[in-house]
Amino acid sequence: MFSIKKKIYIYILLLLCFSTFFLRYLFLSNKNRFLNNIYFNLPILFINKRKCVNYDSLIKKYLDDTYSLTLIDNNGYIIAEHNSKKLRLPASNMKLLSTAFVTSKFRNFDRLRTSLYIDKNKNIYYLKGSGDPDLSLNDIQQLLDKVKNNKIININLLEINEKLYWPEGWTSIDRVYKYGSPITQLAINSNSSRYININFLENYIKKYLITKYPKSIVNISILDPNNISLKNLSLVSEIRSNSIISLITLANAESHNFTSESLFKNASNTWSINNYKNLHYWLKRKGLPMNGILIKDASGLSRSNKLTTNLLASFLHKMKFHKNHEFYTSSLSILGVRGTLSNKFSNTSLRGKFFGKTGTLSNTFSLSGYLLNKKKIYSLSIIQNSKSIDKINVFNLLMDLHKIDKCN
Repeated sequence: MFSIKKKIYIYILLLLCFSTFFLRYLFLSNKNRFLNNIYFNLPILFINKRKCVNYDSLIKKYLDDTYSLTLIDNNGYIIAEHNSKKLRLPASNMKLLSTAFVTSKFRNFDRLRTSLYIDKNKNIYYLKGSGDPDLSLNDIQQLLDKVKNNKIININLLEINEKLYWPEGWTSIDRVYKYGSPITQLAINSNSSRYININFLENYIKKYLITKYPKSIVNISILDPNNISLKNLSLVSEIRSNSIISLITLANAESHNFTSESLFKNASNTWSINNYKNLHYWLKRKGLPMNGILIKDASGLSRSNKLTTNLLASFLHKMKFHKNHEFYTSSLSILGVRGTLSNKFSNTSLRGKFFGKTGTLSNTFSLSGYLLNKKKIYSLSIIQNSKSIDKINVFNLLMDLHKIDKCN
């Protein structure tokens, strides 16, 4: 009896081992898009470590304790790491995570909408935005031209509460500059001018309509969208943004903070609250290493964010199995070619061989993305938190990493 039970246990153990090996082979063969996407969405992560002396010696040459690094090869092996699980301020490398979340929630050619509605029973118009980063005053005029002449014209502008304009960790200094402009639904040109805000828009609309309909009484109000239901309203007209993939490219390649925040709020339906738990849970459900991770915004401007290079590199590796990975990769900066990396190493063999994202804050520099080497794609993340940031050192390391073609 004991021997039969023992054999059963052995068979079960062998079956589990074989199943794990088979699943790893099946998913990581990277030949079936359907299976790839299943693997991406499962809470499992097939990543192991491999000792590579040549990479280790390179890391020791370039990096001190102010750096973290994780490098994962094409087959899912961590072939180099340094302080990889140390929590770091990531700066704009946060966008790599938030834009991927957006990619999973929208179709590539979906668009954000700025819409004009009417309550026909009360003859009241409602203007509702969705944070289109390219929305202009000309667009607003196009919508206003659909407003019909009436003795009394009432328009309600739906805009979020001022308390929600900035995520946690954005400093008062950040808020003065364009890169820290408030995140709102009816933003004109991404709120790039502090003078063109919701109050300016209120006055602008009123003046425009009074000029157009001088005999009308024009009333403009600003209301919280959370208190308004659009169910019984009729759509009059709308302005559509550029495609989602174009906006993701703006967020990643040009590191546009407003766009990354607006996209995330639309994808997570969180205009009414500054909460990024949806992104944290989404990553955790993918089996990614989330211990101690803090996510306080979508753009990386918050000083309260804490990531690891282990998470970033692991995510980038697993993202290769996402159904929209090609579109996602196309949104990144390209070394020596496009975006924030366009002026780096443009006359070297590394040109066009790194697709990724930089991140810069006071005492922070980060570089994460895909390093291409002889038809292999390596997932790389480097972060330095220090009072003495050395970007040149990071790019020189990247150049030397590209020269290594195998693990020794």
